[in-house]
Amino acid sequence: MEHLSEFISNHLFLWGALVAVLILLVKSEIEHQSGKSNQLNPMNAIRMMNNEDALVLDVRETADFGKGHIKNAKNMPFSSLKVKLKDITKYKNAAVLAYCNTGTVSNKACKVLQNEGFSNVHNIAGGINSWLEAKLPTTKK
Repeated sequence: MEHLSEFISNHLFLWGALVAVLILLVKSEIEHQSGKSNQLNPMNAIRMMNNEDALVLDVRETADFGKGHIKNAKNMPFSSLKVKLKDITKYKNAAVLAYCNTGTVSNKACKVLQNEGFSNVHNIAGGINSWLEAKLPTTKK
């Protein structure tokens, strides 16, 4: 035990760096756990669409939406999400699935929706990319 205190006193910079990294790691994990919406893989998203008649929100820009999207998805770009929320207020208690290209922006959109009182919000993990990787259909209509 006395060797440990000697080692710490001889390497204060290293121990300080270790403590700082541990604090940042814990902070990051807490933010990660509290900030994430419910993540659904594409198969579970399909189940929710079929069983709960979920609203599917594509939060990509309109140009990306036009290149292909999940059938019956409503395009509501993240950049204008807060302005267009009044269009979907009737879904506040219904299942809402959001997606983007990779799941990152749609996760932010889910947080916005939750902050606005939507109670059953889910993010399609991996976004449209994971949807396509699962060989699921998209439409341009």
